[in-house]
Amino acid sequence: MTNLTLEEIGRRAKTAEAVLRVLPAGQKNKVLITSADYLVEYRELLLEANEKDVETAKEHQMPPALVDRLLLTEERIAQMAEGLRQISELEDPVGEVLSMKRRPNGLMIGQKRVPLGVIGIIYESRPNVTADAFGLCFKAGNAVVLRGGKDAINSNRAIAEILQKALISCQLPADAVLLITDTSHETAEAFMRLNRYIDVLIPRGGAGLIRTVVEHATIPVIETGTGNCHVYVDETADLDMAVNIIFNAKTQRIGVCNACESLVVHEKAKDALLPLLVEKMKEKNVELRGDEASRSVCAGILAASQEDWGTEYLDYILSIKTVKNIEEAIAHINQYNTGHSESIITRDYENAQKFLDQIDAAAVYVNASTRFTDGFEFGFGAEIGISTQKLHARGPMGLKELTSTKYIIYGNGQVRP
Repeated sequence: MTNLTLEEIGRRAKTAEAVLRVLPAGQKNKVLITSADYLVEYRELLLEANEKDVETAKEHQMPPALVDRLLLTEERIAQMAEGLRQISELEDPVGEVLSMKRRPNGLMIGQKRVPLGVIGIIYESRPNVTADAFGLCFKAGNAVVLRGGKDAINSNRAIAEILQKALISCQLPADAVLLITDTSHETAEAFMRLNRYIDVLIPRGGAGLIRTVVEHATIPVIETGTGNCHVYVDETADLDMAVNIIFNAKTQRIGVCNACESLVVHEKAKDALLPLLVEKMKEKNVELRGDEASRSVCAGILAASQEDWGTEYLDYILSIKTVKNIEEAIAHINQYNTGHSESIITRDYENAQKFLDQIDAAAVYVNASTRFTDGFEFGFGAEIGISTQKLHARGPMGLKELTSTKYIIYGNGQVRP
């Protein structure tokens, strides 16, 4: 893949998008399956490129957990390929007619799904995102321009080149997927202002990356990701259920955006709940940081600071806030959450409904773990990320969220009087 200017990349993507927007589902699926086959066929090339990235990361003393995120193995390449095959099996959203009504003047006015156009994605170290993002954007009829992190540049370049080979073999424009190979901050910021060609920008990564994109982009941004998620234990909660849900939400996988970071507990439930929770959390050596009321119950709880209420730890740490009633719980959560996923554990139907109605978040649960906020778990397959904004898409973003709509009007000679 040659080094292209941003202007050239934008122009090429826009040209390719005109082809993709009317591509039949069968052709899209053929490309996805061919791409999956090519990833496996050219796996040695991928492993060789990835080895360079991993060696560089180790030379720069990157933490082992981050090196692991960067690493490609034969198994992980097979998983990338399988992901593309699964996307090929999903229903194509493009062309779906959402409504059609006849007006008194005889006009038939409806809405149907259409691709967003050219999607830009800025992401960090995970090279699998290169294949995943292409697959989802392509199935929804979009061209995609990718800007990955410098840590994975060799891997990303190799994956993008293989995907382009697959497109060419299917007689489709290779420019359906384009990778920005200049990983400088200056080029990234210029990319964020390429609104002449890019229709929407999706950042995938940590809070710092998302904040930078939101602050600098002139392209519409769909925010994904950061999750300061809460579980609220009401005074009527089943305590065994509460402990199991909190433990799962906190420890099943700590480095994800739908993990629980903060526990909110009704003051009438704390004396019975907290000793059970402290004992359970010892299984994973979870550090608990609580307010004065929670610390009065259990000596093993450390003092929380004001910063703890708004912190996404992505670690074995959980904050604990005690409240007098559900209204105080809702106010606390809405003040400190990031609009991602929140859960209430309760037997009280009215409190459950109040929580569902008043919590401001993309996903709100009753008596279930926040870890379910995921496209696959929600039953619509792969996702591009979890949107925490309120415009267009909110929650897990699958294929439908990578489309827009347009009005279609059928007439038989009508003119406006």
